Amino acid sequence: MYTFFVNGNRIQTEINKKLLPFIRENLGLKGTKDGCSEGACGTCTVIIDGKAMKSCLPTTEKMDGRSVTTIEGLSEREQAVYSHCFAEAGAVQCGFCTPGMIMSAKALLDVNDNPTKNEVKKAIRGNVCRCTGYVKIEEAILMAAKFFRENLEIPNTEHDAHLSRRFRRVDAVDKALGKGVYVDDLVIEGTIHAKALRSAYPRARVKSIDISAALAHPDAISVLLASDVPENKIGHIEHDWDVLIPVGGTTRYIGDALALVASKRQESLEEILKLIHVDYEILEPVTTTKQAMDPDAPKLHKKGNVLTIERLKRGDADAAIAKSKYVVTKTYHTPFTEHAFMEPECAIALPEDDGLLVYTASQSIFDEQREIARMLKLPKEKIHCQTKLVGGGFGGKEDMSVQHHAALMAWHIQRPVKVKLSRQESINIHPKRHAMEMEFTTACDENGRLTGMKALLISDTGAYASLGGPVLQRACTHAAGPYNYQDVDIVGKAVYTNNVPGGAFRGFGVTQSCFAMENNLNLLADMVGISPWEIRFRNAIRPGEVLPNGQIADPNTALDKCLLAVKSIFEANGRTGIACAFKNSGFGVGVPDVGRCTLSVEDGTIHIRTSAACMGQGLATVATQIVCETIGIAPEKTFCEPADTRRTPDAGTSTASRQTVITGEAIRRVANKLKEALEKTGSLSDLEGQEFYDEFTAITDPLGSDKPNPKSHIAYSYSTQVVQLDEQGKVEKVTAAVDVGTVVNPTAVEGQVEGGVVMGLGYALTEDYPIEGGYPKVKYGTLGLFRATEAPDIETITVKNDEVSREAYGAKGIGELSTIATAPAVQNAYFRFDGEFRTTLPLPKTAYRKEKV
Repeated sequence: MYTFFVNGNRIQTEINKKLLPFIRENLGLKGTKDGCSEGACGTCTVIIDGKAMKSCLPTTEKMDGRSVTTIEGLSEREQAVYSHCFAEAGAVQCGFCTPGMIMSAKALLDVNDNPTKNEVKKAIRGNVCRCTGYVKIEEAILMAAKFFRENLEIPNTEHDAHLSRRFRRVDAVDKALGKGVYVDDLVIEGTIHAKALRSAYPRARVKSIDISAALAHPDAISVLLASDVPENKIGHIEHDWDVLIPVGGTTRYIGDALALVASKRQESLEEILKLIHVDYEILEPVTTTKQAMDPDAPKLHKKGNVLTIERLKRGDADAAIAKSKYVVTKTYHTPFTEHAFMEPECAIALPEDDGLLVYTASQSIFDEQREIARMLKLPKEKIHCQTKLVGGGFGGKEDMSVQHHAALMAWHIQRPVKVKLSRQESINIHPKRHAMEMEFTTACDENGRLTGMKALLISDTGAYASLGGPVLQRACTHAAGPYNYQDVDIVGKAVYTNNVPGGAFRGFGVTQSCFAMENNLNLLADMVGISPWEIRFRNAIRPGEVLPNGQIADPNTALDKCLLAVKSIFEANGRTGIACAFKNSGFGVGVPDVGRCTLSVEDGTIHIRTSAACMGQGLATVATQIVCETIGIAPEKTFCEPADTRRTPDAGTSTASRQTVITGEAIRRVANKLKEALEKTGSLSDLEGQEFYDEFTAITDPLGSDKPNPKSHIAYSYSTQVVQLDEQGKVEKVTAAVDVGTVVNPTAVEGQVEGGVVMGLGYALTEDYPIEGGYPKVKYGTLGLFRATEAPDIETITVKNDEVSREAYGAKGIGELSTIATAPAVQNAYFRFDGEFRTTLPLPKTAYRKEKV
């Protein structure tokens, strides 16, 4: 018998298990989150005998006689202070890491109520955050210290939710105190646990699968094979992904599922899986794009190894380059990288009427509904999807990962089924940022005016298509940069291999092509004899000018203002680097793009109903502010509902920085309808029970359009970043000037910039996803994620032109833009610092990545 205290309550148990699952499952304290169960991420941080510790490491046996405090054990005063400070500072985004951050903060402030910023950084070094960049978390902790130190009262202020106000996130307090509900927090009586058997080899023919021993296990409820799947081919765009690899089929990567096991107990899933015997014929994997494009290479898919070829050709690039004074040709390599969102994938499916209810945490409930319905050959209406809180996504939760498997098993056994990936499974299975090989030729005249460019981009899309086609399109449409010249010839190829699939990731292909283009620009500047800032300023796209893709820049284009905002910072010393970037808002390139919203008046409250997913970027807060701005109502009179296929209209996937513009405009339009009705009736009570609906469709032209000036995207955001190194070659500050049109919420924009910059610094300097022979060779703790102690000072400067677009009050996307310019700016800083021109990521031979001796 082990005896210890949790939040002051005496606990006696004979159960010896890890403390984290004991806290969550046996005690029902769900505020402590499970991010990795490897002691690497810090989401499970609790305080044990006064010290912050990760609860996933010790067992209950080791707790004998000790005292444990979880987020639920905070005093009323502590809850009030921490939730207020984290909400006011903007320190909460997806919220999955926040309770652990607060417990680390408490451990510090309990012994030091006047810490320095560096002491705060050290205190939370064991806690990873992928959303915020740590800046606002540090500010929140320092603010909390002041409240405790000076015994300040929590101010009872009214919150102004009009546009451009620092309105606190609508979900911040619940997330901070661990009260926000993620899928893994749900408790549904009678839930069965399921798990997939994954391929032992990246490429192998499955000769036979023997499940008899597995079925004989006393905990086994069911084992499903491909023959049990009504439609075995699904996929986000291309239906090329097997739900389960059939006997006689060939695996394409080590994440392929062969069988799906259901067990009475989660603890016995691995035992049952080990009882399944698979007879393989091992085949040589295709692990490089060069290998895959060889005419003699085995076909990984029926249509061959090239998923798609994209070409953007305008003018005569060859002639323009031939006539140019200066020409640069360089080859660049960018690696696969892992999203490392804090919440591993989890889904629960259960019978509902004659269909299924599926609880998920993804970037589009309607995408899930469509793919699950296809798999089960059911009408879409029979698949009811509801989202819970999403603990980060960054593009990594657009594909099916666990949702379809939970639904498949629940449909077969007609019982609630939960499927949750371990952190290592998540790392091995879900799509990554595409690795790319890129050859860029860029030319300019004697004054540094760009004249033409050619590029060849080869993208490793891995085993399945995922978003490989659209990612390649964005890489190509943005490859020539946000500059004013038109002679370009850009070819992109997405190629299948036996590597982990490549998919959507913050920046969506533009992170890769921007790195190449911006680096070439620096070499041209040296040839001309002007500064990297000057060559960008001379070529920066301005309103009315034509982008390389043919689109005429809107009056709201303010890249030149971004450059002017950072000029003095860049010129301060020789240890700075600069880069520009632009990023589309919306799907663009002719793809149908619709935002939808319903407003309903229920019990005197305006319910904002849209399926637009919030993964931490603050979509519910944006929606609330647009409604409040339009109607002139207090935020307390609104409620933004979670996405639900039966309650919220389909607003499309939260991707491509589209929701603020596309769904934001739909919200503005429907809010105007409600406002008009309110002006006629005089009060909300007179509108009780009424619903209002509107939508917005963004009209764009397809890639390769024969129009003289096609509209590729409805809007672009622009950015210039300056990275400053210290004398030892470490990043000490990043300044980001951003043109995002009308700023909906300054705190939120700063938070997106800070998080995006730190993610971009990781991409530039430390993060990698090594794959050897088709096998990932990485764990969460070795991904190279930036910690608080590595994160530099970050300054955000917002700029805009006087004239903004009409849609969504002129707001434009920020989530992706904030990451794109960081890596080339870092490369330029090091080039100016030590004279070495680096062409691969993460950058070699830096203070962060020493050469191995």
